[in-house]
Amino acid sequence: MMRFSLILLLAASPSLFGAASPFSGAWDLTVTPKSGAPYPDWMELSERGGKPALRIQPRSGGAREIPEFQISGSHLHLIFSKADAKNPEVTWDLDVAGGRITGTISRGGTPSAEIAGVPAPKLDRKPPAAWSAPEPLLNGKDLTGWEPMTPNNNHWTIENGELLNTAGGANLKSTRSFDDFTLHFEVNCPNDGNSGIYLRGRYELQIEYQEVDAHDPLHSIGSIYSFVGPNVMMPRTPGTWETFDVTLVGRRITVVRNDVKTIDNQVIPGPTGGALDANEAEPGPFYIQGDHTGGLRYRNMTIQVPKR
Repeated sequence: MMRFSLILLLAASPSLFGAASPFSGAWDLTVTPKSGAPYPDWMELSERGGKPALRIQPRSGGAREIPEFQISGSHLHLIFSKADAKNPEVTWDLDVAGGRITGTISRGGTPSAEIAGVPAPKLDRKPPAAWSAPEPLLNGKDLTGWEPMTPNNNHWTIENGELLNTAGGANLKSTRSFDDFTLHFEVNCPNDGNSGIYLRGRYELQIEYQEVDAHDPLHSIGSIYSFVGPNVMMPRTPGTWETFDVTLVGRRITVVRNDVKTIDNQVIPGPTGGALDANEAEPGPFYIQGDHTGGLRYRNMTIQVPKR
């Protein structure tokens, strides 16, 4: 009964845990498991409809709402997932001090990972006065300027001047990093194909033609996965060449698909699932998702950066 009362108190008293809470706002998190490499997560405590709302972007998949959480001063306890027939309950316990988060993830009551976090940067920048001339990112001959992230499972190749992923396997990462930019590329995605281009290695521009996402703006082609959907739903044209022009300034994104502006200067709140890291204030590479399906082709990929 006490736990249920705490949840009711939280829902009924947003002033206690909303703007006044030290957890308010967005946080870039790094999770370090007891075994395995560190990975990024993201968390946001906001006020929605007069009530506190908590959402977390885990390591993979989309951002999820967390319905059960309790805040007591500088401590936050949440149930990330409940126990089922195959998995134990997963809980987080976080503390905030000096503008930083520390904490623990537990599975079935046993600590399994440590969490460290800092406030997400605002990245509120104005567009540059001018952009540089377009520079090719693909040379049409080989993979110069790119490297497979798992070399022993690489299926990326150049065929007829086009970048082709012949089968699901490695993701492909650019050797250069970028901050603000305008990216142009053409893509041919087959029916049931699934890929994506990660901007700064953190924000996935979804490229897919799978039926499960056919009418889901937050997860369909041209979305920033689970965060920003297109305001214009374009016709699905698998197996044909399409153009994208993507401008990212700070955390504001504009997407033009097939000469139609589908996302207009919208804010990306945080890293999407599959991000390389949570260091949002830093430049980052592009990476093209290749671990889902093969058959996707890319060509005429160019970059423009702020002119100096």
